[in-house]
Amino acid sequence: MTIKIIATGGTIDKIYFDAKSAFQVGEPTVPLVLEEANITVDYTVQSLLRKDSLEMTDNDRAAVRRAVEESHESRIVITHGTDTMLATARGLGDIPGKTIVLTGSMQPARLRLTDAVFNIGFALAAVQLLPPGVYVGMNGRIFDPWQSTKNVALNRFEEDTSGD
Repeated sequence: MTIKIIATGGTIDKIYFDAKSAFQVGEPTVPLVLEEANITVDYTVQSLLRKDSLEMTDNDRAAVRRAVEESHESRIVITHGTDTMLATARGLGDIPGKTIVLTGSMQPARLRLTDAVFNIGFALAAVQLLPPGVYVGMNGRIFDPWQSTKNVALNRFEEDTSGD
């Protein structure tokens, strides 16, 4: 089994340049994270976008969908910015026969203190174990994208208990 990892940018790949938080989205960090973790599962990485998720457009989401649909692999991890991760996940929900896990981080992977390393490893494990469908793997939990929200104040994802 080969896992396809599609990198779209987001905080996980951000590079900060100064104390005023000037940044750009850099090359995908996932290959380095997996190399340092001595991962032995077969994987390929496709750098699709290098955008903050707040800058993603409907055309960008369509490109992510095409990349997933055209992938020969049935197990796919997508690294993505957390602000619009749920919107992208919801747009992938009707793709049959694939297990798709979106993940990201609240702090860039290039920082010493980051959740990126854990989230990438967690998503990599989850995509191997979950049945076909679309999931968000964040904060040590698997979320249904249609029944979840990002709690910006607490910097985490949560189940949506509003009943909407």
